Amino acid sequence: MRILGIDPGLLHTGWAVIDVKAAAYHYVASGVILPKTSLPLSERLATIFRGVNDLCENFSPDVCSIEITFVNQNPKTTLVLGHARAAAIVAVANRDIPIFEYEPNKIKKALTSAGHAGKEQIYKMVRMLLPAANPKTPDESDAIAIALTHANISRFKF
Repeated sequence: MRILGIDPGLLHTGWAVIDVKAAAYHYVASGVILPKTSLPLSERLATIFRGVNDLCENFSPDVCSIEITFVNQNPKTTLVLGHARAAAIVAVANRDIPIFEYEPNKIKKALTSAGHAGKEQIYKMVRMLLPAANPKTPDESDAIAIALTHANISRFKF
């Protein structure tokens, strides 16, 4: 199974592709989609959509896992983040790829056994589980963690 993990964001959308064969995880690629902050919102969302669409084209994932957005202190920030998430979801759904959504605490717990793990703990577990991965940003590390979460959880679904 090939999994595309997405950590949505309007400034940085992290992405990762991993392969899962039996109980073995294999790192394929990861990176960050960086819409120009000088662009209007609609063009930034289009950048995310096109970027995720290109990932689907280039890597042919079987499934996609994406982080669920929760309400932040600033409602406007939450709304804009929801737009970025929607742009990524539509790009994947447009290709009929199943999408699985995970809450931030569930992702942290699936990787570290602690629902309130910090970014550094997530990074260390990503490196431990996928030594070939060398994420350069927290968004990239989080995207790998999101893909790994689906790999872990899908193993135990009947």
